[in-house]
Formats: sequence, structure tokens, C-alpha cells
Amino acid sequence: MAENQSFENAPINWIPAFVLISTPLAALLIVPYYLLTHSVSWAVWAVFAFFMAWTGMSITVGYHRLWSHRTYQAHPIVKWFLLIGGTLAVQGSVFDWCAGHRLHHRHVDDIYEDPYSAKRGFLFSHMGWMLKNYPSGHYDYKNIPDLKADPVLVAQDKYYAVWILLANLGLPALAGWLIGDVVGTLLLAGLLRLVLTHHFTFFINSLCHMFGTRPYTDTNTARDNPILALFTWGEGYHNYHHYFQYDYRNGVKWWQYDPSKWFIYGLSKLGLTSDLKRVPDVTIQHAQTEMAFKRAERKVATFSGNLTTDMQMVKERFTSEQQAFKQTIAEWQALKTKAIEMKKNEFAQRMNEVDDKLKDQFASIEQKLRNHVQQLDQVLGQLKGKQI
Repeated sequence: MAENQSFENAPINWIPAFVLISTPLAALLIVPYYLLTHSVSWAVWAVFAFFMAWTGMSITVGYHRLWSHRTYQAHPIVKWFLLIGGTLAVQGSVFDWCAGHRLHHRHVDDIYEDPYSAKRGFLFSHMGWMLKNYPSGHYDYKNIPDLKADPVLVAQDKYYAVWILLANLGLPALAGWLIGDVVGTLLLAGLLRLVLTHHFTFFINSLCHMFGTRPYTDTNTARDNPILALFTWGEGYHNYHHYFQYDYRNGVKWWQYDPSKWFIYGLSKLGLTSDLKRVPDVTIQHAQTEMAFKRAERKVATFSGNLTTDMQMVKERFTSEQQAFKQTIAEWQALKTKAIEMKKNEFAQRMNEVDDKLKDQFASIEQKLRNHVQQLDQVLGQLKGKQI
């Protein structure tokens, strides 16, 4: 009761509220008028596109995957590039952003502990959580000791107001001066870019917890949404991310649109990023197979057709597949134990040899897991045919 009252009576957070309400209104009123009354050169649009990519990916590649989750290591040049771009986004200092995001993962969907819990509705999770001084938005920074050890990040947090003014006024103005259109660049690469980047990022906290699929886990509201991935630089594969948050990839399949993943990987080939963390394929397939069994179990349990002999055979086949799945998991666990023991008995420089020796065996387990999913599809196909 006391927690609920503290939320209901939370005071207005005036500065964020002013920025988040005034900037969209200004963009809605000024930008269309300017575009109708002025000729905008291709150079201005090119700067706008660059600033959109720089700002958006500085949040996804920098604030999120580098500093919040430590999914890879980056060269100082890359860190500075992402830090300046993240400052352009006006989404708080690295300290604020990451402290809040780590709390989000720790307490996901909790209406009191998750700073932007989707369980409080679209408006709250999208931007409402920033409009008032809610208790869940008060960070003590105890969960970011690694970031507090970085003097550059300390400086950004300490002088954040100065940083955002220099970045959001100085950089677009400088770019506009270089191409001969300061006002147009400030409006498009400054104002419009800021508003779009804000709400594209906010979509991850709101829509990505409301619409989409849950192929890896149903223990939270996070969804995979390929359409939102287009607007969020690959962050739309949110169900995967919430289950495997320490993977540098969000779109884990080769065909999934995740430019943030490609950017990090591309920089690794230039020696500018390293220690890219990846969840093993067999672990990912296990999560998908387990979810497939959950979905199948619910369908079998809620079957509303006639309990014919054929239907009994379908249920028996499903039970048999469940037992086979448990056997596969037992084999996988045994193989992981074997790998650990082998590495204990080998010198550090030969650990890769152990991985190579067991590679085919892990691949065999992964294929078995895929086969389980195919068998389940056949079972569900039979079940569908029995519905009345």
C-alpha cells in the first residue's frame, strides 16, 4: 500500500518532462513549416542520416551492449565515439542509463522495482516513467562499480548538462556551418533527429514488451519483433536479449536485421573491439526447444476435440517425445561436465583443442534438439486435425 501511494503521489520530474513534451511539439510545428518554405540540400539530409545512425547506435552499441551488459571490449577511440553519440541522444549519462537498465533486467516486469515496467502500461513504459520522480527511478549506483571506475564516465556524469549542450547545439551547428546551412541542420540533424531517436529507443521498453513472439522464454514480457528491429538498430529481438543478455548480438540468426551486431563485429575485424561474447548455439537451441515443448504441452492440455483412439496416440507420441527430450538434455549435461573435466586436465594453451574435440558432439546435441522441434510440429499438426 505504501509503495503504491509513493508511486501515485510522485512529484513531476520537471526537466525531463519539459524536454520530452516540448521537443516533439516543436518538431511537429517547426520542421514541416521549414521543409515547406525552404529548400533543403542533400548535404543536410546526409548529415541528418549520419547523426541518426551515430546517435541511435551509440545507445545500442555503446550505452546498452558495451556499458550496460559488457558484451564486448572496445578501443578508447570507439568508446569516445559512442560516448559523444550517446550524449547527443539526451537519454541521461552512462551512469543513469546503465544503472536503470541493470535494474530493469534484475527486476523485469516488477511494477515497483523495474524502472520502466511494461506491467504498468504502454504510456508508463514508453516515457511516463521519466515524467515523474518515481521511487524506482532513484538510482544509488551500487550496481555500476565497474563504470564508476572510469574517469571519463565520471566526468560525463558530473558535467552532463554541459556535455549535452555542447553536443546537441555545437555539433549540428558545426556540421551546418561546414555545409552552408546552419538552421536547416539544427532543425533536422538536431531537433528532428533527437525526437525520433528518443521514441525509437522508447519503443524497446514499451512495444517490445507488448507485441511479438517469445521463442526463447515466457518468464517475462519481452518479445522478439522484427519490425521494431528496423527502427531500433536491431534491438527489436528483445525476447532473445532478455534471456541471453550477455550476448553482443540481439538478432542471433544470420538473417535477422541487427546493424548494431554487424557494427561491433566489423570493428573487431579492424582490431577496435574484442572479446565478443556469444551464447553457444546448442544453448540457444535448447531454449527454443524447451519453449516449443511448453507451447505444445499447453495445446495438448487444452485439446477440445474427441478423445478418440487416434487422439490417444497423439498424446502418447507427445509423451514419448518429452522423454526423448529429457534424455537429450541429460546427454548435453554429461557432455558439458566432460568438457569441464577435460579442460581441468589440460594446459591453458590447449583448451581450444578440447573445444575442437567436442565440437562435433555438441553439434550432434544441437541437431537432436532441432529434431525434437520438428517432431513436435508433426504432433501438433495431427492434433490440429483432430479439433472439432
